[in-house]
Amino acid sequence: MDPFLSFEVTVPGSSANLGSGFDSIGMAVNRFLHLRFSPAEEWTVTAEDESFREVMQKGDNLILEVMKEVFQAVDQQLPPFRLEVESEIPLMRGLGSSAAAIVGGLMAANHLLGDPFSVQELFRRAVHREGHPDNVGPSLFGGVVVASWDGEKVHAVPAPLPPFSVIAVIPELPLATSRSRKVLPAQLRFDEAVLGSSRANLLTAALFSGDWDAFGIGLRDRFHQPFRSALVPGLNRVLQESVLHGALGAALSGAGPTMAVFTFDPKSVRQFVEKVFQEEGIPVQVLTLSPQAEGAVIRLTEGMRS
Repeated sequence: MDPFLSFEVTVPGSSANLGSGFDSIGMAVNRFLHLRFSPAEEWTVTAEDESFREVMQKGDNLILEVMKEVFQAVDQQLPPFRLEVESEIPLMRGLGSSAAAIVGGLMAANHLLGDPFSVQELFRRAVHREGHPDNVGPSLFGGVVVASWDGEKVHAVPAPLPPFSVIAVIPELPLATSRSRKVLPAQLRFDEAVLGSSRANLLTAALFSGDWDAFGIGLRDRFHQPFRSALVPGLNRVLQESVLHGALGAALSGAGPTMAVFTFDPKSVRQFVEKVFQEEGIPVQVLTLSPQAEGAVIRLTEGMRS
């Protein structure tokens, strides 16, 4: 392959589920994964973030794995390059770090191949790699994505970008998605499934209509949060009490442990959650985020080396 122009892939993080929209609704947020590629004689991967360096030292590089899979699909060899990774998305905290890595790897590989795959095909590949569409959809497309996947076909519809802020409450304890999945039941009672489904329907309608009172009700999940609450200290209190402090409602972000609190009054909500975790004795990072309209993008950067 001929030397390529240096380029950068920028991918937003995401908050998935939004309560009752379990495995089907996600929202991009303004924290980003930056992947900077330049030609080189051999593969070199560096990371500014210590946690990313630790992961890569263990030989687990999801970005390269995804890129190699794309090249193998078209019977080509992945060319050597220098990759610099910079991430504002915490690892294993429920803000879409794995989904952003998958989307970033797909975008980069497609770019190097001359863009043979459409965005919809990249989405399909991302969903198959990730296992569900609610993180990869927002990271790829931006905004809010409502999606369904039956194991083969995936369908997605963009929803209007909400005007509220998102207070991300990030406890300083990782929670593997695999562990968070294990606590989920194999089945729900019929009445619980109906209630969960009705709230997901209400959540979706509220996102399209801008009915924020209905949105708060729609956040009240029955599919996963009741079973995961024991894994996330402080979750129940945030879910139940945040509305008393200026929030529309709250939800576990992805598989957790991050909690997303949706509000038009971020100052009051920040004070509330900081107090909760001070009383719980758990160190947390609290971020004020915004829904992110733009999804993954590629920009050429200066310089070309042989």
